[in-house]
Amino acid sequence: MHPDFYKRPLLFLLIALILGLLFFYKPRPSSQDVYSFVPSKDVTLVGRVEKFYAVKPKSNNVIVKVLSVDGQPANGYVYARLAEFEPLWKDTLEISGHLQEPYGINLLGNFNWKKYLSYKHVFAEIKSEQVRLIKPAPWFYRALRAVRNDILQVFADNFEPEIAHIAGGVLLGERGDLSPELFTAFQDSGAIHLLVASGGNVGFVTLITLALCGLLGFNRRKGLWVALLVAGIYTLIAGADAPLMRAYFMTLCACCGYYLGRNSGVLQGLVLSCTIILLIYPSSLFETGFQMSFLATAALIICLANYPVPAKWPRWLQFFTQIFMVTLAVQLVLLPVFTNVFYKVSLTGLLANMILVPLASLLLGLSFAYYVFTLCHVGIVLYYPTVWCLELFKYLVQGFAALPFASIPVAAWSMWGVAVYYVGLFGILHAPIKAWRRILIIAVPVTMLSLGVIGYIRENHTRVYLLNEWYKNVAIVKMKQGPVFVVGNGLSAEKVKNALHKLGRRQADAVLITDTKPSKFKYDEISSQVVYPFDVSWPTETVGQFGRVRVLVLWGIHATKEGRIWYNTGYSGAKQDDVSYCFTTAIEPDFCVGAGARFVSWKGNIVQTVINETLEVEL
Repeated sequence: MHPDFYKRPLLFLLIALILGLLFFYKPRPSSQDVYSFVPSKDVTLVGRVEKFYAVKPKSNNVIVKVLSVDGQPANGYVYARLAEFEPLWKDTLEISGHLQEPYGINLLGNFNWKKYLSYKHVFAEIKSEQVRLIKPAPWFYRALRAVRNDILQVFADNFEPEIAHIAGGVLLGERGDLSPELFTAFQDSGAIHLLVASGGNVGFVTLITLALCGLLGFNRRKGLWVALLVAGIYTLIAGADAPLMRAYFMTLCACCGYYLGRNSGVLQGLVLSCTIILLIYPSSLFETGFQMSFLATAALIICLANYPVPAKWPRWLQFFTQIFMVTLAVQLVLLPVFTNVFYKVSLTGLLANMILVPLASLLLGLSFAYYVFTLCHVGIVLYYPTVWCLELFKYLVQGFAALPFASIPVAAWSMWGVAVYYVGLFGILHAPIKAWRRILIIAVPVTMLSLGVIGYIRENHTRVYLLNEWYKNVAIVKMKQGPVFVVGNGLSAEKVKNALHKLGRRQADAVLITDTKPSKFKYDEISSQVVYPFDVSWPTETVGQFGRVRVLVLWGIHATKEGRIWYNTGYSGAKQDDVSYCFTTAIEPDFCVGAGARFVSWKGNIVQTVINETLEVEL
């Protein structure tokens, strides 16, 4: 990678755009967005189907571009749940039903459906009572979706369900309803990305088309036009998601550069396509799929440019070495994303992808060829090779997932930890650049140390996180001195575990139960020390000493909505008895978490939980 690339104005523009979005952008509905009609509840809207629908047990769900609501002009998107109706891509529908805000609970470390939809600029949902087709899609889109549906139907009719889903995922990114066991196997083996139509698919289709054009005698320029057309059609058939659009923009930019006689490079095409996508769809920056796609592609390009395989090596050795280097670079660059989203890391991913990535490319071509042969009524010619490869792919995925340490649960990294990691990785990927070696040796360690120190200063404070899910509460106490405590037992152990992972901890130092009601949750999964009220320690006694932090148990402290404090008077032996816990590093308590983990109080201040929200209180 030539050092001058990092001096280009377009790269500075992209960096400024990303920083601006990170600090200042928040998805909001416009004044004419369908969201403004939510108070009306029962509405009739007209909209155009924008995506391929997802099949759910009771409905077919899809995102719809809104054109009008109750006869009034409107815009924006709505997530439609359509019972007993098949919404087809680009059809215009009239939907009557109940309009509402998406359901969402802001629970630390757990999935928030409402937030997820907002990053797709969807701020409303509708559950249909009646749906009718107003205007079918233009013939071009009908032809594309017919090809897509026909491909998936051929797979479904001729293959076993699981390998049919794998074929659909590899070719079109439509993995269907995989069994939970197989889906987990793909995650644990580090191969889940192979079931998503990605930029690699677009590149593969482009190269195959160029090769066929060469065999047919087309010159380079005509071949590029044909390849662009075929790749564009494939992008639309596969769903035109962000990774596909980014890859197609890259291909388009590279071809434009070729026609203009400019060698801008593939990375310049990536930067240009990323800038265009973020200008049009700024919320894409916050989508995990977009982040992974952009980072993986950048790592792949930089690694191949800075770590070239010696030309003297045998071709087979060059091939596997390049796969190893690229897979390693992609695994390293995606490590923080995988960790912070899935809270686990696949140690077999490097080995698995060296075998599965080439096999997935073979399956991409083989499965499409099988579909074409089926149209010509000679599908039997490729049936057994295709089935054998699909079965082998499935067997390898399950085999890699079954290896010891295939998937290790890990805690999330802080923002500062991620920044330190990427600075170090940048230095490693660019180490071969001779002109930069002296600068990298000094700049990278200094930057990493500076970010680490700033992060430690910023993060080293006592914080209390009040988690509420439909009036069920848990508080997580993260002390400045290091110990982490879970107070209360209102939420499931799995949800509390996710919250701990988000805070960078796999387990708590102790779980402090606040009431005597029996709990169905297994909190011993969260900590080896679970303290029950009126068991070992009674009110006014010390529960334990955790480093410099001392935990006291008191009679239940309660607060009214107005913030007035009142106390339990004693132990009655009934189920409603409860206690509170206070945390101190001196003689007097510094702060207390009230009974039921409903509030935190300190120095005359009090902060109470908010329904379906997570409140972060810095003390």
